[in-house]
This record gives sequence, C-alpha cells and structure tokens, in this order.
Amino acid sequence: MDNPTKHPHIVVHAPTLDGSRRVTEGDVLLGLASHLDDVVEILRLADLDRAEVEENDLIEWQGGGPEDWPGLSEEDL
Repeated sequence: MDNPTKHPHIVVHAPTLDGSRRVTEGDVLLGLASHLDDVVEILRLADLDRAEVEENDLIEWQGGGPEDWPGLSEEDL
C-alpha cells in the first residue's frame, strides 16, 4: 500500500490584540510573527520554507490573509 508523503500543516493564526500572529505546525508553536517577513523567517528557521508563502496550500491563514496585519501602517513597511 502506498504511503503518501506527509506534508506539514502550517497555521498562521488570527491576529492578537497587539497585531502579532502565532505560527504553528500541528500543536507546535514555531514562533510569533508581526509581519509577513517574520512568517517567512520562522518557516526558514524550522526548515519549512517554501517558494511562495502567500500562495502555498500547506499554509492556512486564519483571521485574514498574508496582507492582514492589524496595527501595521504604511509607514511601518
């Protein structure tokens, strides 16, 4: 019987009151992100980096997509 390759399921959780978002793989907290670049770095450090974070089927964005970072203004970019 074929055993399909298990891919990690990454979740970028809904923003907290301070605008940060938890990044998890299953029950494991990989880190806290305050910006999309943080998500990329967290995944890189966990050896889970992929080509396009914003359009990756392995990443579930809860409470908004990759462009949703409450509290982040244009001046912060």
